[in-house]
Order: sequence, then C-alpha cells, then structure tokens
Amino acid sequence: MERSGRCLCGAVTFTLANDPLMVRICWCRDCQHLAANGTVNMLVTTDSLSVSGSPAEYTKVAASGNEIIRQFCGTCGTHLFARANARPQFRIVRVGNLDDPSSVKPSMNIWASSAPDWACLDNDLQRVEQQPSPPAAPPSVQT
Repeated sequence: MERSGRCLCGAVTFTLANDPLMVRICWCRDCQHLAANGTVNMLVTTDSLSVSGSPAEYTKVAASGNEIIRQFCGTCGTHLFARANARPQFRIVRVGNLDDPSSVKPSMNIWASSAPDWACLDNDLQRVEQQPSPPAAPPSVQT
C-alpha cells in the first residue's frame, strides 16, 4: 500500500512504496527530547522511501558507536526521518507525518526502560526494554 506524508509547512513531502517492516513506539531519551514523549516510528526499507524537498540533517553518535542521522524540515522544524550508518538499508519515518497516520498501528514499545513513570504503555503491545534487533530486510536491500 502506498502512503504519503509531509512536514507541517509542506516544504518536504514523501511517499512510501511498501508497507513498513515494523511500527514501534520509541521511548529512548533522544526520541523523548524530539517529542517530549515517546515517538511512533515506522521502520522501512531505504529504497521504498521517496522524498521531495531538502531536509536538514543532524548527526549524533549513539552509545553503540553508530552515527544516527536525523532529518527534519529546515523551515518548520518537523522531525521526519532517521537512519543509522550501520544499517543503510533501513530508514525510520515518523508516523505522525503520514497523511493518514491511522493506516499503520504500532506492535511494540521499545526502550521501555527509559519511559517516564507517567508514560501510558499499552499492555497489548510487546514491551522491549531497549533496542530490538532489526528485522531481516528483503534480499534486494540487505548489505
């Protein structure tokens, strides 16, 4: 199913040609800084994401040593995408930027150990205390 989305001001738009590999609510401290809460993210294959516009980037080295590149609209500041240098075959897409965010549903809470005491974690979702292993990518995108 093709999905589309955009930043708040519309300067950056995107389409996804395939369904996400995973949809997760992330409670890592970086995501909490980005959203003042957990963030709902889709893991997609890099080749399924098409972007129009020129997102700005911010790079941070994670505790694992991986560089995490976050992309956002330079005009309105909307956080849109992320990628890790260790896994170039995957991209993270923020679900709230989809034109129809109800078209996907999270299956797990990740970095649950970092969630604040007041966080409302759905007990029907799988709970992973830190970072789960990535799924196997389709053969066309494995590196």
